[in-house]
Amino acid sequence: MQRILRGFVPRGAFLGVVLDSFVYALSLIALVWAVRGVGSANAQSIGVVVFLCAGVLMAAANAAIGLYRTDARLSLRTLVRVAAGCAVTGVAIYWTANALLAARAHASAPEAALFAWALGLGLVRPSLYALQGAGVGVRRILIVGAGAEAIAIYRDLQQGNEYNTQLIGFFEAGPLETGLASNGALFPRSAGLWNVVKRWRINEVIVAVREQRGGVLPLRDLLECRIHGVRVVDETASFEQRRGEFPIESLKASWLIYGHGFEQGAARTFGKRVVDVAGSLVLLVLLSPVMAVAALAIVLESPGPAIFRQERVGLGGRCFQVLKLRSMRQDAEKDGVARWATASDSRVTRVGRLIRKTRIDELPQLINVLRGDMSLVGPRPERPNFVETLKEDIRFYDVRHSVKPGVTGWAQIRYRYAASLEDSRRKLQFDLYYVKNHTLWLDLRILLETVRVVLRGEGAQ
Repeated sequence: MQRILRGFVPRGAFLGVVLDSFVYALSLIALVWAVRGVGSANAQSIGVVVFLCAGVLMAAANAAIGLYRTDARLSLRTLVRVAAGCAVTGVAIYWTANALLAARAHASAPEAALFAWALGLGLVRPSLYALQGAGVGVRRILIVGAGAEAIAIYRDLQQGNEYNTQLIGFFEAGPLETGLASNGALFPRSAGLWNVVKRWRINEVIVAVREQRGGVLPLRDLLECRIHGVRVVDETASFEQRRGEFPIESLKASWLIYGHGFEQGAARTFGKRVVDVAGSLVLLVLLSPVMAVAALAIVLESPGPAIFRQERVGLGGRCFQVLKLRSMRQDAEKDGVARWATASDSRVTRVGRLIRKTRIDELPQLINVLRGDMSLVGPRPERPNFVETLKEDIRFYDVRHSVKPGVTGWAQIRYRYAASLEDSRRKLQFDLYYVKNHTLWLDLRILLETVRVVLRGEGAQ
């Protein structure tokens, strides 16, 4: 993982953005070369600025369609993503150069820029995937521990499906889990941790031992690893950086207290509020026709108001009325008992199923954002009776109320809809990551990935 602006970005995604920026820079150089000495300097300057803005939009489009995901590699799905990204970028490059420069400067400018971009992309992307396939840049990982925590890290690495990690094995420390040897090499304590690290050229050591007192860990060898530049992290930090979540079962309050993060100063609060107001106003203007059509369809299909209000818990545990387009029958909770929505819920109407799938039912919450009850990005607000139950059953649940709830959030793009206590526990792990690491950069990433989630209909019920 690459740490950028107090957040963690997968190295593959970071490298993809850097390479795309390099290729786009080639097309910009070609554009400047094609118009050199022709046309007014003012026209050229305006064109270059807008061209750079189009590059930012290109990166945003690539992120939205999943081109920078950590599992992106040479496959049919990746080729489809690349083709979609190429279509968006190619149109942006040609249109921008043609509209702003060609008429005033030189007719070959758009073609030069587009050719340079296509040539660069044709060389860089295949080269990137070829290097990934050859194992270049792979991080060799050793897990210190042989118990349940070590197995959890092993499964996380297997499920992560990242091309740039390779588990070398386990180093014996603490209790030994039955059947561990079948999951990888088990190095005995007598082999010496530092000797194993040197021999197997380990890049990263993950300490996965819950009880670390009584000489369980080889502290001298761990220090030797750190001194020689080998990365050493514990189980919680590994989950935070690789998965964007915290394992609640092994999470210690001291780690939250003494660790980095939880930056909620006045500047961050003010900047987030400015983005919330500006973003919600723009989205309301653009999406008001969609909401109007959805509201009309709701009223025509079933009796009752198109918009309903429901009490939710927000910042600091204070309750507020959230606005949503009605997706269920009006008598969905006529007995007064709150229930989670389930897959194929009979209370959901036909129109309701569509607007839930596309998240259109959440759009009125942009008004809640303007009022200050919510933010564009944050943990999803829950109903008070659910909150009381979850606070009793799940550790650290109330921490999520230290920031404003959001229309979308980190948990929403990383996990499915919560329809049980276990789902809520898993989503809290993602919410804790957001509360600890939230920045404007992370908010932007969440908004971009929300586009992908909505287009693919992920997680809705």
